[in-house]
Amino acid sequence: MTGGGDTTLDRAIAAYFLHLRVERGLSPATLRAYSGDLAGFAAAPGVADGWSSSAEPATRHLARSAATIRPSSLRRRTASIRGFYRFAYGDELIATDLAARIDLPRQVRRLPETLDVDETVRLLEAASGEVPDEPVRIRDRALLELLYAAGLRISEALGLDREDLSLDGGFVRVIGKGDKERLVPVGEVALEWLTRYLDDVRPAWLALHHVEPVRGGPLFLSGHGRRLGRQQAWTIVKHASTDAGLPERVTPHTLRHSFATHLLEGGADLRVVQELLGHASISTTQLYTHLTGERIREVYARAHPRA
Repeated sequence: MTGGGDTTLDRAIAAYFLHLRVERGLSPATLRAYSGDLAGFAAAPGVADGWSSSAEPATRHLARSAATIRPSSLRRRTASIRGFYRFAYGDELIATDLAARIDLPRQVRRLPETLDVDETVRLLEAASGEVPDEPVRIRDRALLELLYAAGLRISEALGLDREDLSLDGGFVRVIGKGDKERLVPVGEVALEWLTRYLDDVRPAWLALHHVEPVRGGPLFLSGHGRRLGRQQAWTIVKHASTDAGLPERVTPHTLRHSFATHLLEGGADLRVVQELLGHASISTTQLYTHLTGERIREVYARAHPRA
């Protein structure tokens, strides 16, 4: 395993990988990642002789790694080594639970990319293209308007059936993560575009299938009458972003992030935004408060005469 002979550490790592492969059934890709992490650990100076009695060889190795790899890779490497130590202690290969002495680095939570209101409007209008009456463009605009109006994940929007949308009630029924259902309001502008799409475009596309649709059939269709695919939706957003002169980093999720940020900037309660987004934990929604705080500081710096 380590290339350093049949040492106690080699045998312990081999036993650990047998456990991962046979008992836990980890994927080949995950096993390769663990293998690289532990091979590097075993080959590091001072590890072969001291690994079983102290956590210091591991912490020194991880400290050196921190200077050369990304935080996400360091976190995975640390988890690999901790998992190995936990196994070794459980199988009585070592006498002390050294895993408890190896701290897992805190995961850095990246602030999501968002657009300001003007940029969002430019993106939505760009979805209509140069020929706004073209059926595909009407569908594209309706999709983007709904993503922003309701803060949906792209998978949630594409999974909608016609019966999930109430034009009269002005809401959409969404099945989110964990099969959790929520009702989300939809604003008037989005409803106008959805109505236009449903009246002028979707019936002809739906008829291409010649099959009685279940639950009214998919809400968003391709030009061939099938449920719109994820890759197609990403392409729609990317083209609109390019046409609007916005950064390449814009994705369908950017509209969801912008939805949450704009609501909080407008004074919405954090718990309400949590419900609208379908977050299981308020801590996930709190990430957006950092964004609004940054935006407030930017406005203050521009507007205050003595900032």
